[in-house]
Amino acid sequence: MKASETNFLKFLQGTKQFIIPIYQRKYSWTIEQCKQLWNDIVRASNDENNKGHFVGSIVYIEKSLYQISAVPQLLVIDGQQRMTTLTLLLLALGKAINDSGQTFDITRRKIMNYYLVNNDEEDELYYKLLLTQVDKETLIDLINEKEVPEEYSQRVYENYQFFLDSIKKSGIDLNLLYRGISKLIVVDISLDRDHDNPQLIFESLNSTGLDLSQADLIRNFVLMKLEPKEQEILYKNYWYPMEKGFGHINDPSLFDKFMRDYLTVKTGRIPNIRNVYSDFKEYVLQQKEVSIEEILKDIYKYSKYFVNLMFQTDKDKEINQILEDVNTLKVDVSYPFLLEVYDDYSNQKITKNEFTAILKLVESYVFRRAICGVPTNSLNKTFATLSKEVNKENYLESVQVVLSLKDSYKRFPNNEEFVRELTVKDVYNFRNRNYLLRKLENYNRKEIVDIESYTIEHIMPQNKNLSTEWRKDLGENWEEVQRIHIHTLGNLTLTRYNSELSDKPFKAKRDMDGGFADSPLRLNKGLGQLEVWNEQEIINRGKRLAEQAILVWSYPELSEDVVAKYKKRPNESENVIYTINDFPDLTGNMLELFEELRKRICNLDSSVREEFKKLYIAYKTTTNFVDVVPQKSRLRLSLNMAFNEIHDPKGICKDVTNLGRWGNGDVEICISTFKEIDDVMYLIKQSFNKHRGEDQ
Repeated sequence: MKASETNFLKFLQGTKQFIIPIYQRKYSWTIEQCKQLWNDIVRASNDENNKGHFVGSIVYIEKSLYQISAVPQLLVIDGQQRMTTLTLLLLALGKAINDSGQTFDITRRKIMNYYLVNNDEEDELYYKLLLTQVDKETLIDLINEKEVPEEYSQRVYENYQFFLDSIKKSGIDLNLLYRGISKLIVVDISLDRDHDNPQLIFESLNSTGLDLSQADLIRNFVLMKLEPKEQEILYKNYWYPMEKGFGHINDPSLFDKFMRDYLTVKTGRIPNIRNVYSDFKEYVLQQKEVSIEEILKDIYKYSKYFVNLMFQTDKDKEINQILEDVNTLKVDVSYPFLLEVYDDYSNQKITKNEFTAILKLVESYVFRRAICGVPTNSLNKTFATLSKEVNKENYLESVQVVLSLKDSYKRFPNNEEFVRELTVKDVYNFRNRNYLLRKLENYNRKEIVDIESYTIEHIMPQNKNLSTEWRKDLGENWEEVQRIHIHTLGNLTLTRYNSELSDKPFKAKRDMDGGFADSPLRLNKGLGQLEVWNEQEIINRGKRLAEQAILVWSYPELSEDVVAKYKKRPNESENVIYTINDFPDLTGNMLELFEELRKRICNLDSSVREEFKKLYIAYKTTTNFVDVVPQKSRLRLSLNMAFNEIHDPKGICKDVTNLGRWGNGDVEICISTFKEIDDVMYLIKQSFNKHRGEDQ
């Protein structure tokens, strides 16, 4: 590596060409960043004492070992944003000089020949700076004073216009502006192909991660090491089509989510969204027998499934409709499982009917849990490992069984629990109330009703000052009836006559034009035949709609014989139920200490479960977070964390990584007195939060 400080304009002079490699991100500086650069240059131009203004480094490497062109072609590893912006400013200055008709220290022709083009060259070698894709075409058209194409680079064009406008509006002396640009200093860093590793240098230059998205880092990692020709082939065949699928990755977080889900499918582990790049590198390094092209081809394949899932872009309308319903529930944690199912469907391992049945099953599983208030913080782990539990010889059946056998916080609420909770739930303030009413209204209906054009109507009004007629219909305890049932499913419907219905008595709401008896909606079916609306009718209608909901969000109907095939046969040891009495060391002071500790642990959250094992006592949320081994004079605790993750200000933890211990985790702590409980609970809470937080 050779590094030297140099004047930016001198750096550009001479016959050379800077090429932005195809794997680099597009030009992305905003007007705000251009303003900052403009202000810095204007300040430098007006300050005679300022001999130079530093604008950063430009890192480049020779394009190829086998280059035969007379024009040195240099691949820019870092600094393309600054180079492009200053090129646009020089271009704008040249145009302003030309348009002014005046004589200045520098002419447009000299700006072009010194800094923007290689005057003796032809075709692409003519240009000193070659950008990528649309950026490239737009910059070339601006240099050649052509009209930009229909598909132009917005950032390149807008920033060029910004500099033209700034020159015009500021009225700055163009000699002064050129003098300011002449003061710009860069660090010129040239790499040696034989000795320098561009990828490592690139990573260290961007180690903060503030400027580059995970998508940028991954793209560079995949393509940077390859020869330019191979880069171009892989970029055009796989990466560019993938970018198009993601809308040219205008939202980098979307690509990060995809890569997290892709890596979850491939590794069975859920990467932290902020560490997707480093986890991807680790994954690639483990694929020793697999070429970069094969990996990129596989990523591209799964990206198409992801885009279909996210944007409902499958060619099949029925599949898209189900995906729209799944996405309404905002359960993208199911994507790792659905990506694998999509791949199996694409490879014809399952039929379309099986595929849609699995999608609907996931929808029912998630929606029933939402209605029943089952915590969602374990869903990502449930879906991340679900495919490993599936017998792909009996695909749909095994998915149905596996989900129906989930218990506790992973459970698939059965019909009884679903109906019970749905009839009493505050549906009006439920996040997915419109989805619920839409699905109920349109079940088995070919002429779909767009419920978004309707408003929610409370049959029994919300007004706390109910009219005499309403109080009479509801009975003496009308206030209690209103409080309990006002927002339940039985009392809610849809209408386009909300303002007309208002707080009118039930019979008036029923019989008016557009009222319940006149409504074409199925949700209002039966209301026209009722004489009174009271607590019993609310309960009756709620039960009727809940029974219909069982059909909309179905629960797997499986015979005992089918379920038995998938149930693990418990061995003898699994049949043993252990209790506190199986721990002989828990007596006297040790028992009192344990009782206080267990109380503190169980009070951390309602999701904490205590399980007595043969050799230790486990405390779980999504999984074990602390295990207690009772001993004669102390309690030995295992925290389910890596030792480098624990914050231990008092230094009471022991690293037991790779040591044989009962319990889970690499962190051990011991407690023998009550005064140590607060310090121990501080450490236990870290493990609890880690395992609860990982699933959020």
